[in-house]
Parts: sequence; structure tokens; C-alpha cells
Amino acid sequence: MPTVATLPGDLVLHPLGGDDRSADEQLKLFHLLAVVIDPYTFESSWILDTASRILTGFSGADCRPAWVVTCDEEGARQFLGELADRHLTFCDPDREFVTAIGAHELPALCHVNLNREVAGLAEGWNPETWRPIAEHLAKVMSWKAPAIPATGDPAPYSGTPAIPA
Repeated sequence: MPTVATLPGDLVLHPLGGDDRSADEQLKLFHLLAVVIDPYTFESSWILDTASRILTGFSGADCRPAWVVTCDEEGARQFLGELADRHLTFCDPDREFVTAIGAHELPALCHVNLNREVAGLAEGWNPETWRPIAEHLAKVMSWKAPAIPATGDPAPYSGTPAIPA
């Protein structure tokens, strides 16, 4: 998969209920598989169950499956509910992570490797674009990718602007 962008090493990631860490620190040992969502849109709410299933599929692999939510901690907890505690959750209220990965639409699935390179980015929800990212990460991790799509997943749809006008 071609690299889309590289995160700045000093980009600060804000884990829900934890201490801020730079991208360098977060990606020192583990790849990041992030589902990036905007809690102020229906499109991001429609993918929660599917995205949680995908993140759970990588929970035992040597990577960090995580949510990146474009709001503060209170908004993330309110939007995700119990899902905020099921997976690592980063808050991105200023959309610095969203900008750094080069996303134009949310929801998005993003794989960032140990070199902080965006190894895969799929925008909106389309199983045909999300599946290769999961399969590539699974190959890198010597893991089995979750089925994408699976019964009950929504039909493909476009996302909303990642950076509102």
C-alpha cells in the first residue's frame, strides 16, 4: 500500500482519561489502526458497531486499535458510550490528527505504521476500501483480518467533510 502522509513526530495525541503523548511516543512499539469519527454527524454514528467489530478483531494483535473522535473528552464519552472504554480512544477536537493523515471525509479507517507513515486510509464507509487496509495490517501483524463486510454492516455511503468549512 502506498504511503499517503507522514504524521509529525511532535503531533500530540490525547488519550481519553490519560496523559497526552506525541505520535513518536505512541508509535514507538505499535502500529495504530484508527477509526476516525465525527460525533456531530449521522454518518459516523452509522458505523459504530461495524468499526467496533473491526477494532475488536485487532485487539490481540501487536497494534493499537483505537477511535479518534473529533471532539473533547466529554463529547467522546457521550457519543461512544461504553465503546469509549472498550477500545483506546483519542480526542482530536482541533482535528490535528485528521489534518495530518490527509483525511477529507469521515468516518475513516487509517493505519499508521511505526515510521508514522499513513500506510492506508479509507474515507466514508465502503467495505471495498476498508478491507484492504485491514488485510494489509493483518499481514504485517501475522494476524487474521476480521470479515469486511459482515452481516449487519451498513450499505456503503459517503462520509461528511473531515474539516468543516
